Amino acid sequence: MGNRGGKIHRDDRTLAGRRWTSRRWIVCVCAFKGRHREVWSGGYTELFFLDEPTALAAGHRPCFECRREDALTFRRLFPGAPPSADAMDSVLHAERIDRRRQRRWPTRIGKAPDGAMFAWEERAYALRGGEAFPWSFSGYGAPVAFDPGLQVDVLTPPSTVATLAAGYRPSWPDFLTATKAF
Repeated sequence: MGNRGGKIHRDDRTLAGRRWTSRRWIVCVCAFKGRHREVWSGGYTELFFLDEPTALAAGHRPCFECRREDALTFRRLFPGAPPSADAMDSVLHAERIDRRRQRRWPTRIGKAPDGAMFAWEERAYALRGGEAFPWSFSGYGAPVAFDPGLQVDVLTPPSTVATLAAGYRPSWPDFLTATKAF
């Protein structure tokens, strides 16, 4: 689960025109210290992701409250090891948005680390264990083989890709973890 800094929905629980209220886009765990919230009720709009690589590709980073150890690791491995979450958020915000659209950048598949997501022929894929898994709202499909030299559009922000390459390990769905030896 994540949020983008505040409420981006109307009282009728439909999305409003804006898609964020601050640069702080975080990804949280769904259960933390027994807290319960009514979804899309008060101060912020909950966003739900298939998994952490999907949230990272959208430009989010781990939460320092409910995912503290992951957030500290992410910050330590982030390029330049910024001193604060605000510093990371400023970098990520510049990398994720291009005139209200998701910014993409080209690279060769063989240069992208596990956990990065890319687009090819109008479809998103996540890299894991040297394989590309086609993404959909209902989950991942069977892995597809790509030439490592193929140039694709990366969806994951460059600083997050660098963090993944430096050793950050995102959480994956159980079915991928259970069926693959990584």
